[in-house]
Amino acid sequence: MESRNPHQQPCGVAPQPGAQQPAPGAHVAPAPAAPEAPAHAAAGAPAAASPAHVAPQPGAPQPGAPAAASPAPGEPQKHHVHHSYIWLGSIRAALTILFVMVVASLSSIISLVAGAGEGALAEDAFAGVIALAATGAGVVVLVGVLAVYQLVSYKHLYFMLSADEFNLHSGVINKKRVHVPYQRVQSVDQRASLLQRLFGVCTVSIDTAGGASNKAVQVPYLTKQQAEWLRVELFSRKRAVLMGAQGAPAAAVGVAPAAAAAPAAPVPGAAPVPAPTPAPAPAHAAPASGNVLDAGAAVWQDVGGLFAGAELDTGRVTYEYGLTNKELLLTGLSNNTAFVLIIIGVLGIAGQLVDVLFSLFPRTSSSLVEGLAAQAAADVIGGAVAAGVAAFLVGIFVLWLLSGVGSCISYGGFRARRRDSRIEVERGLLQHVFQGVDIDRVQSVVVKQTFIRRLLGYCEVSLGKIDAAAEGEDSSQKSALNERGLVIHPFVKVSRVPEILAGIIPEYADLPTEAVPVAPVALRRALIRRCVLLGSGFWLAVCVAVLQLLLNVVAGPAGVASAFEMDLVGGQVVLGYLNAGAIAFYVLAVILLVLDAVGSVLWFRESSFAYNERFMQMSIGGFSRETMSFPRQKIQYGYTRSNPFQRRARTATLSVRTAAGVGGTTMRLIDVREQDAYTWLGWVKPRGNVLQ
Repeated sequence: MESRNPHQQPCGVAPQPGAQQPAPGAHVAPAPAAPEAPAHAAAGAPAAASPAHVAPQPGAPQPGAPAAASPAPGEPQKHHVHHSYIWLGSIRAALTILFVMVVASLSSIISLVAGAGEGALAEDAFAGVIALAATGAGVVVLVGVLAVYQLVSYKHLYFMLSADEFNLHSGVINKKRVHVPYQRVQSVDQRASLLQRLFGVCTVSIDTAGGASNKAVQVPYLTKQQAEWLRVELFSRKRAVLMGAQGAPAAAVGVAPAAAAAPAAPVPGAAPVPAPTPAPAPAHAAPASGNVLDAGAAVWQDVGGLFAGAELDTGRVTYEYGLTNKELLLTGLSNNTAFVLIIIGVLGIAGQLVDVLFSLFPRTSSSLVEGLAAQAAADVIGGAVAAGVAAFLVGIFVLWLLSGVGSCISYGGFRARRRDSRIEVERGLLQHVFQGVDIDRVQSVVVKQTFIRRLLGYCEVSLGKIDAAAEGEDSSQKSALNERGLVIHPFVKVSRVPEILAGIIPEYADLPTEAVPVAPVALRRALIRRCVLLGSGFWLAVCVAVLQLLLNVVAGPAGVASAFEMDLVGGQVVLGYLNAGAIAFYVLAVILLVLDAVGSVLWFRESSFAYNERFMQMSIGGFSRETMSFPRQKIQYGYTRSNPFQRRARTATLSVRTAAGVGGTTMRLIDVREQDAYTWLGWVKPRGNVLQ
């Protein structure tokens, strides 16, 4: 239950400079009553005067702020995380320890039970019980020690918002203090596990600009209300710092989400500062969309959690959409497991083909009995193999369905919206994920089509942004961040992409349309590169041919087996099977070679680049297709490169580098016309970021 301080400003009133507004439930020292500004609740008042669009001054605590102790004169307030950090952290540690102890003691428990069943001595059973009781007592003591440590750690875990930076303090023995200047804040995201959602808390991740070694700053166990307050406050202070650096008074800048929708409340004696231009409302409202899992997400939204707190209005939403039932289902069923299932099916067909080819080779044994025995053994083995392949396919199919259900649950309650100058995406029926990025931090728009999506006419739309890896993430997780970015729609019709981009990111409406294709000679070079130099089918055929030659030399009539008077009859039977298997691999190699050739043709027909005064676009074709569009000002550097073969063909490789992802993202297009590459370099040169 929240208690209201008598000195708290009324909701919807802009606090005066220097006024301190404590959070609900916070215990602060008594202070003289602060003057109140006139309320703007009259009917017909403009939207800018509503509580959602009042611009508090940076540094004034807002409703939903974490409980803060009274600061010393001249020092910022200390904001502690929620107290669930103590007992939820203790419960999680206790469950982990209990699981480890049960696994470690499992053999002892089984031995004790088995010994009791075999009539072991009572002394041994009693000793086993004493050992288990001592272990349980040790676990209880250890959990208690961890709970005490969590309590002490909680008192040393807090953050402060100073005039120039965000500071996170942690550590009991080894003290740690993280400094994040406001101008370095890129995005503020939230993530909550199922247990955290039940209690209405989450972990806030603050991404900052940096290289591949940059780590996101994580603030654990904040309530949903506290997380929203912190996100608004950080962006408010960031804009205040940036405005101050440009010569505008920082005090005139309000909360970022509110100020983007309405002018900030003026401060006496300060020059007015114009707010950023709000995003234009779309000509048509977002299409109504929803799915069966949205009801569960709505329940989560209404319940919130035990300590979630009241929802804060963080800005005006101009465009919003979700997933339809069809899109949600296709999102779940089009995961990578589907592709694996297709590959396994192809291998199963190849196995049946091998079985047919085996029957084409006569038995070389001189005895009819041996021939019949070999045939019977082949039938038994073939049946066992067929049953194994069928069982494996059924298992893969079940895993595919389970993976699809998991994907549907992870995208349950998916909503993407444009809120003032920010793009926000939230999803997850059990584990909730909230991601957002300011429009000026978007590095690129990526439209990606996997093979399955191309067959269905769908694609995935994502935004490239500067990401930071969380603590403990390895290189593969960083690569996944680079590949996906901020997904604003996981499965949408290609024809709907322009509509979605016009609503959620209209700043990218002026994309180039005149594509420059690759050089005509690129098709021949692609066939050589993909079918021979990097061709999986070609090299599979080469390896099988070499292996088959060696086996025939060793096991053939004039080979090593004949020299050492080995069993030639049995060797010839085995060699016949091996040759039949080689034929099956040759067939597979031909199939792969054809696929490589088709992929080369698709790459040649669909790969291109385009640019205009403000944007550049690059498309890479093939069985899967990816199109990346990015503003000219987001290009870190661009360059062309050519090897001797390309120079002879008068082509070059065009490369563009942006800051998207963890450590940046590079797009490359091979075999562009040499003249087109030089023209593009002239387009990039005015920024002085060209490498040659």
